[in-house]
Amino acid sequence: MTIRLRRSALYMPGSNTRALDKARTLPADVVIIDLEDAVAPEAKATARDQACAAIRQGGYGAREIVIRVNALSTEWGRADMIAAAAVAPAAVLIPKVSTPGDIMMAASELRKAGAPESMRLWAMMETPMAILNADSIVRTARDPASHFDVLVMGTNDLAKETRARITPGRPSLTAWLSICVAAARAYGVDLLDGVYGDIGNAEGFRAECAQARDMGMDGKTLIHPDQIAICNATFTPDEDELAWARKLVAAFDAPENAAKGAIALDGRMVERLHADMARRTLAIAAEVARRPS
Repeated sequence: MTIRLRRSALYMPGSNTRALDKARTLPADVVIIDLEDAVAPEAKATARDQACAAIRQGGYGAREIVIRVNALSTEWGRADMIAAAAVAPAAVLIPKVSTPGDIMMAASELRKAGAPESMRLWAMMETPMAILNADSIVRTARDPASHFDVLVMGTNDLAKETRARITPGRPSLTAWLSICVAAARAYGVDLLDGVYGDIGNAEGFRAECAQARDMGMDGKTLIHPDQIAICNATFTPDEDELAWARKLVAAFDAPENAAKGAIALDGRMVERLHADMARRTLAIAAEVARRPS
């Protein structure tokens, strides 16, 4: 089972060279260099140049490097795409996706710009139209030409556009998040939760990470380095989970259970699908163990 760790995805403004340097030392699984929301209009070109220079310089190790570009409908979007194609980060994150055509248009722009086949597309789900079109948007991942890999929730933008209030437990957003989880799993793409803005509220952040994990998301986007440790820990199986996963896999691998679809284990009835889930848990832990500290 191949696992790509995306527990923590830290946004870093492309306009801040010190932040781009610091990202080389942080334990985030993903660094998203932002050319969009975090950058003022007058700094867009400078941020683009600095982001590309940082990627050329390298030094980010195992971290997955992603550039969030400006939308193609803006005056900066096409230049962002051309620049990204030239330095070839792991992926380009496109904002304000609302239709499947947005995915395919972005993929076409990258091809025209000469992007390597290895570059992927990530998409922000941050508009009401994106939620209504989640199935058709994510279905584009079945087309190899889309290069589409990951959904990223833009919960603050969703709240703004829908006039919903984000309160503890996020009851106003849960249905929309669940729709995107279902779409992601239906078409085999990863899904990252939106950001948590109350940087000083560690317990609130921990709870929101746990909610995202329990809903089936692969990780969470972050706005501050202090959030990385909690996020990584929450999306990493703990010792109790690992012990149960090992016991479950071993039980189904036993010769006497080879033909069984369900067995009793420690007073619980478990099915072979639970063993499949356990194997994924063990694969995540193995990948974490391989990651440099």
